Amino acid sequence: MAPSFSDFRKTGHWPTLLAAFLYFDFSFMVWVALGPLILYVARPLGLSVGDRFDIVAIPILAGAVLRVPLGALADHIGAKATGAGAQLLVIIAIAYPWLAGLHSKLELELLALALGFAGASFAVALPQASRWYPPRYQGLVMGIAGAGNMGVVLETLSAPWLAEHFGWQTAFGTLLLFLVPTLVFYLCAAKDAPEHRQRASWRSYRALLADGDSWRFMFFYFITFGGFVGLANALPLYFTLQFHVSGIAAGLIVAVIVFFGSAFRPLGGHIADRLGGIRTLLALFAVVSLAYFAIAFLPAGPAAAVGPGWGVAAMPGIAWIAMLLFSIGVLALGMGNGAVFQLVPQRFRREIGVMTGLVGCAGGIGGFLLARVLGLSKVYSGGFTDGFMLFSLLALACLAGLSLVRKRWRSSWGAASGARV
Repeated sequence: MAPSFSDFRKTGHWPTLLAAFLYFDFSFMVWVALGPLILYVARPLGLSVGDRFDIVAIPILAGAVLRVPLGALADHIGAKATGAGAQLLVIIAIAYPWLAGLHSKLELELLALALGFAGASFAVALPQASRWYPPRYQGLVMGIAGAGNMGVVLETLSAPWLAEHFGWQTAFGTLLLFLVPTLVFYLCAAKDAPEHRQRASWRSYRALLADGDSWRFMFFYFITFGGFVGLANALPLYFTLQFHVSGIAAGLIVAVIVFFGSAFRPLGGHIADRLGGIRTLLALFAVVSLAYFAIAFLPAGPAAAVGPGWGVAAMPGIAWIAMLLFSIGVLALGMGNGAVFQLVPQRFRREIGVMTGLVGCAGGIGGFLLARVLGLSKVYSGGFTDGFMLFSLLALACLAGLSLVRKRWRSSWGAASGARV
């Protein structure tokens, strides 16, 4: 039966879905906060270009690693208690630079590590929402909950402007205006689903890691979510270095780009519900590979004649072309995120908490490696071509890998799920 919105409204528990969305939304905003702010935080510390790319990659890796234990903890004590504790830790971490500042590279690295708890919210919020809804709505539900990626749009748009006019500490402090009310609403509205949770153990992780399908989903999300979060963190630096735009202009450009990935994630899940996640992903991986390939060969733009860099109105044409290509690629990545999580609950319904942690971990590692590879490419080759070519080939590998298993998936667990795959 094709999913209908009228029936969707009558199922599940919408306060939990909304609470999960807000939790992930503002946690994600905090997770990528160092991307648009690194230009301002690093300046008084005298960090090199390589150091800056390394710093913005730390929260991504920390969030990836923490998704596994947080996903397991949510299965043991419940998603609500786990999510509330993680939110409180993030609030404390953000309050420190706002009140005390950052005085060394080590303090900045410790903050970056602490922001990983915000990125790990993925392993709590998505299973919490998923367990309330039947299989035919998994793509839409996981897309809505995962559209918390919208937080990065607000952060990349506002953080550089706040840092320019009021200082970067104030930019951190304003994050608390979102985090504290969200925690209060989450405590009041969210509920753990009555469905029995399969408690995670090392044995369950070993069993899943012995399953080839687990690794396939992890690889797919390594590209889709990894590409999204990696670009969200690295693009402010990329546009300032490659096209010599100002920090505020870079924030605006990246906000527009990541908007497409965030806003279209639910659509990706909804299309996957209707057409099947496999068919949807095959098309999206092709778009992603082509977008990365085209971006790899973009020439650098001219240096700005005056000031800290080009403003949006005065940007060279090549920067606008880059913005268009990234928007297309990130839109496909965002829709791919929704499509991947239309399939995961069908294949691993009983292990959704553990699998969300594993798949989310792989996605975070993908984002870390993308930011890291772009930094290494710039340092050792003077440009970004090698980094983008690598990820174009990896997206092509996802396309090939999915093509090899699609018939088996559709005839086995896909047929038993009762949903389109």
